Amino acid sequence: MAQLASLGGNKFVSGNRMVKEFSWPPRDEQTAELLKEVYMSGKWSFNSEAEQAFENDFAQYHGAKYGIFMVNGTTTLECALTALGCGKGDEVIVPALTWMATAIAASYVGAIPVFVDVEPTTLCMDPAKLEAAITPRTKAIIPVHVYGSMADLDKILQIADAHNIPVIEDCAHMHGGFWNGRGVGSWGKIGSFSFQQSKTMSSGEGGICITNDPELADKLYRLKHIGYSRGLAQGQAQKAPEGLLCHNYRGTAFQAVILHQQLKALPGLIKTYSENMNYLTEKIKDIPGVRVQSPGRLASPQAYYSFHLIFDGGEFNDIPRWLISKICYDEGVNIGNGTHGAVYKHNLFNLNREKGEYRIAGGDSCPVCETVCGRTLGWFHQTLMYRENMDIISDVLHKVAENMDEVRELAKDWK
Repeated sequence: MAQLASLGGNKFVSGNRMVKEFSWPPRDEQTAELLKEVYMSGKWSFNSEAEQAFENDFAQYHGAKYGIFMVNGTTTLECALTALGCGKGDEVIVPALTWMATAIAASYVGAIPVFVDVEPTTLCMDPAKLEAAITPRTKAIIPVHVYGSMADLDKILQIADAHNIPVIEDCAHMHGGFWNGRGVGSWGKIGSFSFQQSKTMSSGEGGICITNDPELADKLYRLKHIGYSRGLAQGQAQKAPEGLLCHNYRGTAFQAVILHQQLKALPGLIKTYSENMNYLTEKIKDIPGVRVQSPGRLASPQAYYSFHLIFDGGEFNDIPRWLISKICYDEGVNIGNGTHGAVYKHNLFNLNREKGEYRIAGGDSCPVCETVCGRTLGWFHQTLMYRENMDIISDVLHKVAENMDEVRELAKDWK
């Protein structure tokens, strides 16, 4: 008699035992009342008090002096590159595994994104492959703290400093994370965060740059605020700095209020996520061929945008990722592909390598990224809200692992 539901066995998750889904983004009546106050005040934008309060507290939380709030997390990267002097013909090093905004931002300023392979453990930029990607045209390095891990800031900064190249931290997935006792985003010259709908802190859209450099903070503010320096009222603009092409990338007070409220809850959220992820890691450590994305060497506390399992060992190694996902789904646990895959292979990445619009360091591909992404499955951070979800996921994975003969039978049938 078959055990797996995919072959007619009993479905594991049934009746009252279900994976809980937390409604995202979070909403509450207190925030709704604060939004009403902003609405009635008429102070909706143009460096409102709500924007300033959020900027200051978010930057301080992460160990930075200045915060510059913007409309989304792509404009923050674009402005960060512009503030550091990146332009036409320059090269910007980015990891192969990230959302395309990291690379497209370089293109927006006329630079060429250069892709570097990732570590098989953290899925972040591999410092061992970084130095070989540096050329005389390299103007910036953008490590990405991706999904549920942090890039190795110590090693990356050491290499960058040796070549006098500024580092921009892409922290779109890492709100509230700390590396070796200090908040992410405050280690490089500039840190960039996104507040898009699915992020750990969300306002539908939004972004922020943080920095400890007052000159960069002023440039960033002018870049997003059509040339205004901070503190000037509408109509009081001074002459913008020569050659600094500024934009209207302002966020609004409504977004700032939502995010400020979420910032208060962030420490507790990260604590819950970390405890439950550690619990799951311990529960599945005996399953051969399944490993958890490493959080990063000096990550503490670790933040999570999503969490990932990598099926690249033992008997799982030859089982297609989509089939593992289907088997778990049939048991009642919805597990997704989990990664974007290599940026240069993404359907929406429309740069043309033949025209020299991007470069892959060291060859024609990033083999670790392409291989590991094809073996990775995961969940968004909301699933980490509940300890019982971790038990269900663990039990389903154990059921699958204990019936690998049936898994192989399914794999044979689908070849």
